[in-house]
Amino acid sequence: MSVLEFAPPNPRAQLSAQVKMLAARNGLSVSAITSTEPFAGLTEFLENHIQAGHVEGMDWFTIDRARFSTDVRNLHPTAKSVVSVGLAYWSGPSEKPNDGVLRGRISRYAWGRDYHRTMKRRLKGLQADLEELVGEPLDTRILVDTARIVERAVAARAGLGWYGKNANLIVPGHGSWVMLGELITELDLEPDVPLDKNCGKCTICIDNCPTHAIVEPYTIHAPHCISYLTIEERGPIPHELRPLMHDWVYGCDVCQEICPYTGAAKIMDEPDMQAASINNQYPGLHWLLTMTDEEFGATYFGTPVPRTKRRGLARNACIALGNVGSEADIPMLAQTLANYEEPIVRGHAAWALGRLGAATELRRYRESESDEYVQEEIEAALAMSPR
Repeated sequence: MSVLEFAPPNPRAQLSAQVKMLAARNGLSVSAITSTEPFAGLTEFLENHIQAGHVEGMDWFTIDRARFSTDVRNLHPTAKSVVSVGLAYWSGPSEKPNDGVLRGRISRYAWGRDYHRTMKRRLKGLQADLEELVGEPLDTRILVDTARIVERAVAARAGLGWYGKNANLIVPGHGSWVMLGELITELDLEPDVPLDKNCGKCTICIDNCPTHAIVEPYTIHAPHCISYLTIEERGPIPHELRPLMHDWVYGCDVCQEICPYTGAAKIMDEPDMQAASINNQYPGLHWLLTMTDEEFGATYFGTPVPRTKRRGLARNACIALGNVGSEADIPMLAQTLANYEEPIVRGHAAWALGRLGAATELRRYRESESDEYVQEEIEAALAMSPR
């Protein structure tokens, strides 16, 4: 027998393995561990990213916040380890139904229940199991998306995955179809080794980004990203970007769908991430313009979609109709221009009417429109309308 066969067990490594086993038991698809040491070079990267204007519009993303986010111990001074976890949600190929209804697209992560709630619930289960394992209460922090931490940097250093050129984390076996979360703990766990992988010479995500928001490898110019435009932007969408948004009404999956790694993802049977109805995946564009507050709540409450609000979905639906609609959609857009209660939606309906050549309808409502912003949209739409 070799000397290694008589080596005593490593309690730290054993505890780390048990943590990962408990994470899987609590429905967390993947997990890995890193230390709480500061992230070398991350502060400088984030400062340069902000100063370059790549997060313009996100007023909360300040340099002070960026500096705070690069040291986990700012959140938990006594922490020794971070357990990085992922919830994989690729459910297989999906296409719009051939039902004669003109539909938009919702990003896959938002089809089902709000992953923030799902992830927090499962991380709380992991925390409870860890406390039972060690036999005492633990001082932990559970983080999902909104805390001042750079989740992808944590996950990359933990070896959960590696950065793709679309700035998403690519996880072996799951691609980028993974939502991230963290459990920060004072337990002294064995850190995992970062993965020695990258995208090589592939630039398919950069080449196929509809709005060219991936301005260089690993760098997203958020103000041009369809996900930002459809969810975070509350005002008018820039005119030059509207034709590039195709039929997306909440988020965008293009850079994930065309990535060779994410295309090879395992199909996951994850009930919390499944759509309850076709309108949670591919909502009817006319329906988005006529749905009531009650219908909006009944369909989307408990999912991520309410973040953009009913008027945001309606605004986005107007853009989609301007891009994929036809003459048959002009009456609905005209009705929206005439009657919708929110000026932001009426203005985008005017743009869509201009795209579809509906000059007659635009002139009809130009005189009765009292909102200055909508009037400007009508004039701009008339200028591009051939009729």
